[in-house]
Amino acid sequence: MTHQDHQDPYRLGTPQAALTPGHGDGDGPDAVSRGDVVRALLWAVVVLSAVANMALSFTGAAAPLHLASGVVTVLAAGALVVRRLRGRR
Repeated sequence: MTHQDHQDPYRLGTPQAALTPGHGDGDGPDAVSRGDVVRALLWAVVVLSAVANMALSFTGAAAPLHLASGVVTVLAAGALVVRRLRGRR
């Protein structure tokens, strides 16, 4: 095995196989799936709504705003749990 054949799984750069023609069409092993995008968006919603809820607590905002951001957080977290459990099947 030569140095060029060795693939470091922790390397941050683009693998050499992805640079060859025919591998950049979006259906290779490194392509981002729709599920990955949805999971990332759900995590973003969880974090942003939790931060919004915390900010609302510090500013003394009305209770309905706290409830709305809390509901959004719980729904997004619940969706992540459901997706995880369905993915195990």
